[in-house]
Amino acid sequence: MLMVRGLKAAYGRIPILHGIDLSVGEGEIVGILGHNGMGKTTLLKSLIGLLRPTGGSIELKGRDITRMPAFKRNLNGMGYVPQGRDIFPNLNVLDNLRIAFAMHKVEEEKILEETLEIFPRLKPLLERSGRVLSGGEQQILALARCLCGSPSLLLLDEPTEGIQPSIIEEIIEILQGLCKSRNLTIILVEQNLDFIASLSQRVHIIQRGRFTSEVSPAQLSDAQMIGEFIGMGG
Repeated sequence: MLMVRGLKAAYGRIPILHGIDLSVGEGEIVGILGHNGMGKTTLLKSLIGLLRPTGGSIELKGRDITRMPAFKRNLNGMGYVPQGRDIFPNLNVLDNLRIAFAMHKVEEEKILEETLEIFPRLKPLLERSGRVLSGGEQQILALARCLCGSPSLLLLDEPTEGIQPSIIEEIIEILQGLCKSRNLTIILVEQNLDFIASLSQRVHIIQRGRFTSEVSPAQLSDAQMIGEFIGMGG
């Protein structure tokens, strides 16, 4: 599904990524774990095309997309839910979803019905303004809006940030179901150890813009190991 070789990225003259190599198979969920400031969000922005790499290459389904603009990557099957959700607060839930319908030129009634079947929590909220939704409801909306475009690869940046535990469990169930029903591939950036362990088949540890190791989800319960690699033990 995705092949990344020697990816480098910078903000101005400040280098952030120092040669990331990553391969993700179809239907796989790969986690990326690390402290703030280690390059996790920069990596996702580089993959989706919001930040132009300074080196390396990105292939999606065997096609080089390194210089492809973000909107074309989206239309070619790459979805992105950013940290902070980026919903439109002045629009209601339905109109937030309609933006995705318009971009992907899908049959609105059919996709809306499918979306609400996956995300029933949104049904009673369709006329509610985005600004009055809880953090968890906003995250559900951001995820639903992204999936309206039927991506084959989903990039998720800190999806549990500021969300109540009950909705975290709901998101886990939704993503697990989508991986089975749609063979969805996911790259998950997260600091919630339980969440990333519940979903990922393998987890890359990132430090200062480099992958330093790869661990199994079971190893995330080893406080000594986590403390050794990323200082998140205890």
